[in-house]
Amino acid sequence: MRYKVGMYGGSFDPLHLGHIHDIIRGAAMCEELYVVISWCEGRESTSKELRYRWILNSTKHLPNIKIIMVEDKAVSKEEYNTDFYWEQGAKDIKAAIGKRIDIVFCGSDYEGTNRFESLYCPESVVCYFDRAEVPISSTDIRGWALKHWDYIPACCKDYYARKVLVVGGESTGKSTIVQNLALAYNTNYVREVGRDTCEYAGGEELMIAEDLYENFLRQKVEIMDAAKESNRILFVDTDATTTLFYSHFLLENQKSKLDSCVKLADAINSISKWDLVIFLEPDVDFIQDGTRNERIEAEREKYSNQIKELLANNGINFHCIGGDYLNRFNEAKRLIKTELGLDTCF
Repeated sequence: MRYKVGMYGGSFDPLHLGHIHDIIRGAAMCEELYVVISWCEGRESTSKELRYRWILNSTKHLPNIKIIMVEDKAVSKEEYNTDFYWEQGAKDIKAAIGKRIDIVFCGSDYEGTNRFESLYCPESVVCYFDRAEVPISSTDIRGWALKHWDYIPACCKDYYARKVLVVGGESTGKSTIVQNLALAYNTNYVREVGRDTCEYAGGEELMIAEDLYENFLRQKVEIMDAAKESNRILFVDTDATTTLFYSHFLLENQKSKLDSCVKLADAINSISKWDLVIFLEPDVDFIQDGTRNERIEAEREKYSNQIKELLANNGINFHCIGGDYLNRFNEAKRLIKTELGLDTCF
């Protein structure tokens, strides 16, 4: 039987594949399905705006779905689970939809409680979907998203992907270890954009301020785009702080342009969040590839310490790794396990 108006509500904090299965079924049974996001500022782990776009972008191919948001004032999940808030919520939902609700969908964990029947019957039919079919809950994902990765819809994954930044001075093996770690964890990585601009300029000494502006902006955009495709973890080679170091180094006699770089770095750092930062010490051989700076080669320790100082000044905590390439790889894996709880056994 196809119903005219249906309703499926929840906090969707966060959205998971169990919700998606129920929404698909509900939409197939109704001319119009209202997906109702219940929200309360400060109580949820994710904002209502995030949850709205997650549902929107998961169901764009289903034109009969309408998403609405209904606020409640309960300060905790426990407080919400009382007759007062359930009854007020039902009133608010009916008012927001503004038309007769023919069928209400809910999970089988409510079956036998009379909760939805008392609120919506006899005007509405109550239909239960089996929660055990997709064995996941929002509580599980809030507890540890990486363990339940395969139950998280694709459009939500960039929010939960862990971001590991690898920084250090020139020729410390950043690009190699980032690629190796991405292979080891079956995921993706972001290369250092500055390699492109440096090559285009003909070498570091020939770079101009506009090249550095491009490095700041493109690196951030590539990180945001790459996170959408990550498998639990994203590895990133170089950040705005390292680009700021090169700005000081290359623009030391161009104060106004250096000031612009400082402002760019501050802005990008203020909106960047790293789950783990690994600093590679300059204790491996310096490999001159034709683009690297000879001044840095001559005083590697000095310039490495300057990058560390910039990181510290920006409140970025980091772990130092030295030794040969094998030790760096093994130590990085150890840090990922101890700091992020992520092993190579998924």
